[in-house]
Amino acid sequence: MSRLDGLITELCPDGVEYKKVGTICKILRGKRLTTKELMDDGKYPVIHGGTTPMGYYNQANRKAGTTIVINTGNAGCVFYIEKEFWSSDACFSLYPSQDVLDRYLYFFVSSKEPILKGKIRAGAMPTIDANAVENLKIPVPPLEIQREIVRILDTFTELTAELTAELTAELTARKKQYEYFRDSLLMSAKDNMEYSVQELIDLEMIEEPMDGNHGDIHPKKADYVDSGVPFIMANNLVNGTVDYEHCAYITEQQANSLRKGFSKPGDVLLTHKGTIGRTAIVPETYATTILTPQVTYYRVKSGIDNHFLKYCFDSTFFQEQMIAMASLGGTRAYIGITAQHGLKLRLPPLAEQKRITTILDAFDNLCNNLAFCLPAEIEARQKQYEYYRDKLLTFKELA
Repeated sequence: MSRLDGLITELCPDGVEYKKVGTICKILRGKRLTTKELMDDGKYPVIHGGTTPMGYYNQANRKAGTTIVINTGNAGCVFYIEKEFWSSDACFSLYPSQDVLDRYLYFFVSSKEPILKGKIRAGAMPTIDANAVENLKIPVPPLEIQREIVRILDTFTELTAELTAELTAELTARKKQYEYFRDSLLMSAKDNMEYSVQELIDLEMIEEPMDGNHGDIHPKKADYVDSGVPFIMANNLVNGTVDYEHCAYITEQQANSLRKGFSKPGDVLLTHKGTIGRTAIVPETYATTILTPQVTYYRVKSGIDNHFLKYCFDSTFFQEQMIAMASLGGTRAYIGITAQHGLKLRLPPLAEQKRITTILDAFDNLCNNLAFCLPAEIEARQKQYEYYRDKLLTFKELA
């Protein structure tokens, strides 16, 4: 930072002029292409209202090194496009005057994303107007200072990206290590016996698996209320737990009108439609949880530890059976309740189940702590970057 401080002292000791972006930039809106005009062998990406190209085209209407602001869809998001591209009418492209570097402009405008998103006009499609960009006030220091700021922020960005990649790789490696260890324990347990779900039912070790209500009796979106009885869908099973914070709720009256789908504390949940194979255990704090037809509950009776059963469901051995057995109903994978009776799992005696569960619980806690800490570390680095970026882009305003 000492070189930058020296440049500021030398070149603009009294401050810098702030100008509206609209006075130092041409702000161009692109031209929409229809899906029929897109080309499989097109050379140039077509940027629309999303964060990834909507397709490719054989012409470009924007140069490399252009800052864009999405005005429709992901309105207010700012990107720097390093290669030539085709801009649709869902993007504003910013072309600065010779007094402002393209990359410096990008760092400044991207720092104002919260302001831009605050200007979104509500409607069927979120949009922002050009004047939201035009009215941003940008400090315009001498080009030598801009170059030094760009150098610092590019270095910081690269280091942050490297750290994020390393932390993500570490988390992935730990998860794979855990899965290998879990599968090894479950497959090599002493006196392991292989049972089908039907055999476990016949031996009265588990109750008949059940899912939620189908057809007209299935609660609809219009039945949802702010609080009441939790109504759990497949996407509410997250990282081995039930996400009650983001689930739907129905009234007790609506719940009492249903025929089935009533899960209890301790039940092991298994998704069998759409995203199959997600698992969770209903916690003791929820006396009643209603399930959709996407989720099956398994209720143990004797001879099985419910936590061990969940680990069995999570195992590669069991998950591969589900994938092999799943049929496609339309575009979604599906395993009916009857088909689930043929799924097999390996069970050692109850005492061995509890021993293995104790080991896996401890290992699972370590992995979960790592999974929690690493994203937090990545977020901390991002906030650190944003703090220094904003500090670098703030100048004393010239009187």
